[in-house]
Amino acid sequence: MTYEIEYAYTSHVGKIRANNEDNFWCCGESLPAQNFGTSGIFSGSAPQKSLPVLAVFDGMGGESCGEIAAETAAREFGRFYGENREKLKKFPEEFLEDVCDSMNWEVVRYGEENRAGSMGTTAALVAFSRDGVYVGNLGDSRVYYSEENKFQQVSVDHVIGRNFLGKPPLTQYLGIMEEGLILEPCITKLPYVGGSRYLLCSDGMTDMLSDGEIADILMREISLEETVSVLLERVLEKGGRDNVTIILCEIKETEKGFWSRWKKRSRQDKLEGTQHEEQNE
Repeated sequence: MTYEIEYAYTSHVGKIRANNEDNFWCCGESLPAQNFGTSGIFSGSAPQKSLPVLAVFDGMGGESCGEIAAETAAREFGRFYGENREKLKKFPEEFLEDVCDSMNWEVVRYGEENRAGSMGTTAALVAFSRDGVYVGNLGDSRVYYSEENKFQQVSVDHVIGRNFLGKPPLTQYLGIMEEGLILEPCITKLPYVGGSRYLLCSDGMTDMLSDGEIADILMREISLEETVSVLLERVLEKGGRDNVTIILCEIKETEKGFWSRWKKRSRQDKLEGTQHEEQNE
């Protein structure tokens, strides 16, 4: 069985913030550091054999440090992916660990060289390898999985409890440079399931919508683009207090259709060959 990965994505500044500190990497597409989000909802597809990868980043820091951290991570993610596709193919878990280390180093290096002070970014990652789908994350940007009537959060929120006024501090993120802190992305492997969906998003969405609301929208029988549109509209209706970035993908089975067409063509060829032999006789 082979698969096609269809996807749709958007990034929106929200209704309160003046700039967008989110970024993403979706099959080669990302945003510059200074941006106001995408100009709409975009979609596409990639064969599973091409090993597509998806990522969402939510930058943190004063001044313009947040958007620079997120853009630095997105750019390094794309570079590392382009140079290490063989590692993703053979050792996908190691690929995710190493790309997180590489992104972390680039964010730290930029901060030190430019005296940018404290800066960092979350990361929510999905990588489609030969033997399964690998999900990784740092921070509180999330990855959800849905399949028929099943809906669950796959990522782990790296936060210090929830008994804080406001946002609880993150325990894991890209930009960690303090001694004694180890970068430990949460990595989970899931099997390929035709029709299943993966949703990557920044907390600009999850702070506004409950898991129940997200599940309800995700389970509707509408296209990926429509689903992303409804999610974004609902966030903005509720105030859109933060930047929001959404990537939604679906696994489509393709091998069955190919073999069905191949067998049909073979039967036609055999029939035509038999008729030709009878005419010659």
